[in-house]
Parts: sequence; C-alpha cells; structure tokens
Amino acid sequence: MVADPMPTLRELAASLEAGERSSLELVEQSLTRARECESLAAFLSLREDGAREEARAADRRRAAGERRSPLDGIPIAIKDNITKRGETAGCASRILEGYRSPFDATALARLEAAGCIVVGRTNMDEFAMGSSTENSAYGPSRNPWDPERAPGGSSGGSAVAVAAGVVPVALGSDTGGSIRQPASFTGIVGMKPTYGRVSRLGLVAFASSLDQIGPFARTARDCAWVLDAMSGNDPGDSTSLPDPPTRSTDALTDALEMGDLDGLRIGLPSEYFELEGAAPGVIERVREAVAELEAAGARTVPVSLPNSRFAVACYYLVATAEASSNLARFDGARYGRRAAGAADVGEMIERSRSEGFGAEVKRRILLGTFVLSAGYYDAYYKKAQQVRTLLRDDFGRAFEECDVIAAPTSPETAFRFGEKADPLALYLSDVYTVSANLTGTPAVSVPCGLSEGLPVGLQLIGPARGDETILRVADAYQQRTSHHEARPPLAGAGA
Repeated sequence: MVADPMPTLRELAASLEAGERSSLELVEQSLTRARECESLAAFLSLREDGAREEARAADRRRAAGERRSPLDGIPIAIKDNITKRGETAGCASRILEGYRSPFDATALARLEAAGCIVVGRTNMDEFAMGSSTENSAYGPSRNPWDPERAPGGSSGGSAVAVAAGVVPVALGSDTGGSIRQPASFTGIVGMKPTYGRVSRLGLVAFASSLDQIGPFARTARDCAWVLDAMSGNDPGDSTSLPDPPTRSTDALTDALEMGDLDGLRIGLPSEYFELEGAAPGVIERVREAVAELEAAGARTVPVSLPNSRFAVACYYLVATAEASSNLARFDGARYGRRAAGAADVGEMIERSRSEGFGAEVKRRILLGTFVLSAGYYDAYYKKAQQVRTLLRDDFGRAFEECDVIAAPTSPETAFRFGEKADPLALYLSDVYTVSANLTGTPAVSVPCGLSEGLPVGLQLIGPARGDETILRVADAYQQRTSHHEARPPLAGAGA
C-alpha cells in the first residue's frame, strides 16, 4: 500500500466535518506515509500507539457533537526541541538521550487543546544550530526534491514532513531563519511570528532573545489557522507579549472580500536584491513574485537597510553568546547523558559535555564563551548589541515607507550535502533571514517557483505585530499562483 500525500489542513478539516474521513484514518495515513518516506529521515520517532488512541478520542468527540475546534483530529508533527509531557525531547543531541520532559510546551498544549494529534518528533540540527540538518547526531534529513540535497535547517525534519505529505502541519523553531530557509528549500510555507507572539515555554533554548516557535504548512491560510490557535500571552513566559491570540484567519477573509491588495506598499531593499553571490535564478523568481503582487494592486517602493551588511556577524555573536549561557545547564548532573567512571565532578562535567555535544555545538559554545569573556565583551558582544539597535532603527524607518518588505528567503536553492563544509559558508546562507530575528519582526517564506528544478522562496517581512499583514499578502499571492501546489518528485509516492 502507498499512502497518498496529505492534503492541506483546511481540506482535511472539511473532510472530517463532512464525515468523509475519520481522525483515525488520517493518523493511519500519516503513519503509513512516514514509514514509506523513512529514507528522507524526517522523523526521529513516531507516536504510533499514542496518536491512534488520541485519534479514537477525537472521533468519539466528533460523534458526540463535542468537537473542540476545526483542528480537532488533525495529525501534526513537532520539532525535537519542543517538549511534550512524559516524552523525549532530545534536540537531536546525544547529551539528551533518554531525557523525558515533565511538562508540555505552551504552544503545543494549546494545539492539543484544540484537538491536534502529534504523530512524531522531527529531525533537526543539534540544539537548532545549523542550516542543513547535517549537524543532527542521528544523520541528516533529505530533501524530497533531491535526496542528495539538504532540506535546510535547523527545522529540516519538520519541513520534509510537510513537503513529503506526511502531515499537513508541523512546528519548528526559528532562531535565524530555521523555519523560513527549510520552507524555501522544500517548496512550502514557513512562518516566524513576531517575537513574543507564541510562548517559548517548553522550547529548549538556543538563543533566548531570538528563538520563536512557528508553523510549516502548504498554504499561508493553514499557517494562519495554526498561529491563531497557539498564539497569545503566556504568564509562564516572561518574553510573551501581553496580547490576545492573533486573528489572522479573519484578516485573510477580509482580504478575499476586498479582492486585491490595493494600497499596500511593498518595500524592496536594494541591499537584498543587489547582494553579491545571490543566485540569478533566485532573484528572478522573487522579482516575478513581486510583479504578481503589483498585479494584485500593491505598489513597490524603494527602501534601504544600510546596516544589513553587518547582520550575519551581529547574529552569530549574539546567538553564540546566548547559546554558551543556555547550554551551560547540560553538564551531566541535571539533564541527560552522564559520563561513567569520572574521578571527580569536574571530570564528569568535562567528559559528559565532550561526549554529548557535537562539533557545531562545541564550536558555538566556544565562540560564545569567548565573546562574553572579560577581555572581549565590549569589543564583540556589546558592539553586536549596538549593531542590533541600528538594525531595528533601519527596519523602523523602512516600515514608515512600506507595509511589508519583500526579499528572497535564501540567496540560493537547496545545496548538496557537503557543499557547505566550511562553517562560515554555511553561516552566510542566513544573510536574508537573521535580521527578522534580531529585530523581532514577523516573516514568512512562500514558494514562488523553481530555479533549475528546485524551489525558491519569497520572503515577506512585516513590522512587529504585523503577523496578520504578511499572512494576508502571502495568501493573496497564493490565491493568484499555483507554485504551492507543486509536489516534489519523492512526494508523489513512497520515498
């Protein structure tokens, strides 16, 4: 038996509501599809028994007229750094092998309260550090468009699970582009909400001032539905915005009623479209997408982000400094792996961390510890925070002139495994995405065509709390195009 790829979230919800499908059937389809696509290594584990039990409960609720929400009974997947009570949350790292979380992440708890069913945990770069999933302790996920190419990272497994049709929706985390870049590489939609829109409680921290949970889906409409369900203030997260849940779905409905994007201003930063090293095919597809938005009534305006040339350097100083601090808790005494046979506590900590962390995590811890050290704090970390302020000012001025900023998501299409062996080359692939994390602004990647047979992503960036706006524009674009309907070669049947 070959399981069909999953339709969109809204299509599945409609079939459940009409009684055409049961939740148990959807979960079985998802699990079968996951096994058939096992060679893509999207998942680190599946919840077969638990998902089936929850599906039966969802079917009983629906039969009794007690449906929790339109999402009730829908299978989803979650990245391995999002906690679920009583289950593993290993961050694709040896140091957390066997660790079981005592609580649910707030974002996940809200989706489960709406009736969503987790079918499995997805692969990722260890502790979300990477852009290809090559840094996973369990090997990389593979891109369904070409299994010799990376699916992006660090949320590569979640992107593959949606692109290959295993689930209609998956959760990832975005610290410097870790949702948007994999979405671009695999031809789906991926969104990083405004910082603080979605609770970080239960997201294992990489860089606390940058991390944000967000959704993957085939359409912006599906992302809006998920964002509305999991957003809103969380008293357990001190960085959570004091806002109610978003109403993105209402914004999309309004957009359809208006029929176009009349009056919307799209900012085009020259620094992004004239970037040295950006693939011509990527720039061409993005310009075509902007022309489509203009045809829908939007108008383009030039904007400038002069400090964007410092964004990658700024990001890797801030992110590694916060990682060095956050990962200090993984010492062999409190969580996960503990080295055996150590002579004393000092040796136990040293060996546990040496054995448990991979090379990229060690590299970033060392860099972060260096930039926070007494002799270099002012020269590096303090300077990076000053540049971060300049970037915020740049974006603030730009959004006085426009409503959204359009740009490529990545300067290239999916690269082959091993092509970015030099860490600096891999870091530079984040050039278009890190600024949204440094400034806390929302951003979404939408598929906008192919270049040499591989997907290209259009990135839409909005001002803080402008989540509904960028989803409205993304949805309007998808209403006028069919790029999101393209299926990768390995998604048409078992991989």
